[in-house]
This record gives sequence, C-alpha cells and structure tokens, in this order.
Amino acid sequence: MTTLTRRSALKVFAGTAAVGLLAGCGTGGGSKNADGSVTLRFTWWGNDVRNKQTQQVIDAFQKAHPNIKIQAEPGVWSGYWDKLATQTAANDAPDVIQMDLAYIAEYGGRGALLDLSKQKGLDLSAFDSNTLSAGQYNNKLYGVSTGQNALGIFANVKVFQAAGVAIPDDSKWTWDDYIKTAAALAAGASKGGTNYGASYGITDQTLSIWLRQRGEQLYTSDGATGFTVDGVASFMAFQKKLLDAKAAPPASVAQEDVNAAVEQTLAATNKTGMSFWWTNQLGALSKAAGTDFKILRVPSQDGKPQGDGLFYKPSMYWSASSRTKHPEEVATFIDFLVNSTDVAKVITTERGFSTSSKIQDAIKPLLTPTDKSALDFLTQIKPELGQAPAVPPVGSSKVGDALLRRQTDVLFGRADAQAAAAAFKTDADNLIKNAKK
Repeated sequence: MTTLTRRSALKVFAGTAAVGLLAGCGTGGGSKNADGSVTLRFTWWGNDVRNKQTQQVIDAFQKAHPNIKIQAEPGVWSGYWDKLATQTAANDAPDVIQMDLAYIAEYGGRGALLDLSKQKGLDLSAFDSNTLSAGQYNNKLYGVSTGQNALGIFANVKVFQAAGVAIPDDSKWTWDDYIKTAAALAAGASKGGTNYGASYGITDQTLSIWLRQRGEQLYTSDGATGFTVDGVASFMAFQKKLLDAKAAPPASVAQEDVNAAVEQTLAATNKTGMSFWWTNQLGALSKAAGTDFKILRVPSQDGKPQGDGLFYKPSMYWSASSRTKHPEEVATFIDFLVNSTDVAKVITTERGFSTSSKIQDAIKPLLTPTDKSALDFLTQIKPELGQAPAVPPVGSSKVGDALLRRQTDVLFGRADAQAAAAAFKTDADNLIKNAKK
C-alpha cells in the first residue's frame, strides 16, 4: 500500500480531487443514521488541553441537538495536513474542518470548502467586516475566524532565572540583542539552566515578520511572492549566526523541534529559553512546561516596536467541506461554535481571543492569569501593529516545507545563505505557478 506524503497528497488533490469535487462525484463526509439523526465528522489539530475542551463542546452540542451526532477526529499539526489532503483527494473530507490561514486559499480556491456566507443557519452578525474578510478568498467566505492572536517570543521565566539572565526590555530590543540573550542563556546551562538559549523559528510566518521589517512581504495581494532573494538571505544568515554563537540547538535537533507536538518541543520540556509562539498557545505551553512564560515582542531591526512587523492574525478558522451531504447541520454546528457563550466558557482563549463582544463579555470573569497575560500583550501591541498581510495564495501551503529544507541546508553547511535563499525563491515561485496550471 502506498502512503501519501503531504506533497503527493496535495498533488493528487490539486489534480483530480478538485475536478471531482466540482463535477459532483465522490461520497463526501457525514452520514444519515437509521433513527433519522445525522452524523457529522469533525476534525481539528491541537494538544491535550484543546482536545479535552473540544470534547466538552461536542458533548454540549449533542445534548442541545440530539438529532446531530458529532464524530470527533482530532489530530496533531505535524500529521494533520497530510491526512486532510489525502481525505480530500479521495472525496472523503470531514464535514467540519479546523482550518489555518496558510491553507484557506489552498482548499477554498480549489473548490474543497463550502461558502459559509450562503448558509442560513449560521449567524455572522457578531463579527465585523475585518474579521469576516480574514476568511474570504475570491469573494467567498471559506472560514469563520475562531479569534485573533499575534506572534511573540515566549521567554521561559524559570530558565532565565536559573541561568541568571535578565529578561530583556522588548520595547527596544534588536535581533542582535536576541542573539546575545540566547547565548547568555546557553552559557548559563552549566548553572542549572537550559540546554539551548533559543529556538530558530524556521517557519514561513516568522519569515513573514522578518520581511515586513525590511519593507518586503511574503505574498502580494495578487497571489505572487513579494520578497527578494536578499531579504530571505538575511533571514537565513541570522539563523546561522544563532548556530555559530552556540545560542541555538544543532540543525538535527532543530528539524525535530519544528515538527514536534507542543508537549514535546524544546520549549515545553524547558530545554530552551526563548521560542516563537502564537499568543493563543500560551496556556497549553505553560501547562506542558509547568512554568510561566513572559510574552515579548519580536525583536526589530532598529529597536523600535513600530517596526517589528507584528499584526493580528486569525488564530484559525471553522470551515466546512463543500462535499458535505448535510450543509444545514454543518451550519448549525459552526454557529454553535462561534456564537454560543457556553462554548466560549469552555474554550475561553485556547483558540484565540474572539472579536465578538458577546463572547468577550462571557469569558472575562473566567480568564486565568495566563489568559490575562496574553490579552495584555495583544492590547499593549495594538497601537504598533501593521496591516495584516495578504491571504497566502493557492500553492503556497508547501512553502513552509521548502523554507525548512533550504534553511537546514544552511545550518548543516550544505549551502550558504544567498544560494539557499535563491533556491527558496525559485521553490516558492514554482509552487504558486504550478498550482495555477
């Protein structure tokens, strides 16, 4: 039996599955039961905290809607997209799908997602136009945002204390300060501190922030790459500086860390002092590590927070398969997820801070100190934020894989930053170009 990788699965999805979807063939997800009830398949990626919360939500929904059964299909980020691509290629996608910004155009643009704006059972009145536009592609609503978050540096308080290093002032720090701090943390390991000073942050989202600081962008609004080779080369050279300063782990460890489940990362196991995370991940990471984290702004080129490139990002979306046999029930379930205060009181901020004022009011009394810390950070940076970047185009979902591959070539010494950046630019351009064929 042949196992589909994410690359091969998406290739099949892009070629034959989208045609099948639009032509009306295939079986789709969900089923109708003998007693007249309907079963919807529901998939999401997450961690132990999110899984337990989500099951509580499912139980509450089924109690309120006994005619709709929910079949839970949880996963973890590292294998989630491989599985979803394979299922979609076979016209067997789940009915309700937790979706990410990086994939909203990939799936929506190929006809695999339901236009939620046309579903009468879904009340969207609590969300402003900015929130809704974040889930739109080609003027269709392919996802409703679960909330907003921002990228930050998570500083492990215990690790800093053990190493005898002061947490830096993030209102004026630069990337050079980041390297110096990470090197000091790594040196403090002999005092009972961490094994490594910092993680690399080798993701397309971190690259996007870096490029925004240089006046470039990962993608343009018309669906092309918007960066130069020099822009990416400077990012890759910075990662190599971290390695050379012994401020970050070896390349082999970094590769494993990128794809690890939250609970198994260097950050969660207290083996690194600083790492890149989204604000909604603070609760899960703090619980896994058994310690507090302080969220810091991402460093800037000039030490001014107005130039750090941060923005509010949709944490994730609720989307639906265009092949579902039960769009009415799907709309009912998604409406419950985004509008029910009972749901909000279970999930609180684990999937980001909702932009619905009703939901915000419902969870305020329930916010933990960790929740409040994340909310304080989001509030603090609001005056400094730039405009959100363009929605990643069709074909771009594999750009992160290409970046990791080219960056690790640099860390292993197989290529210099300039050559690796040029190869990455070719990779990204070809991925987008080939997706349009």
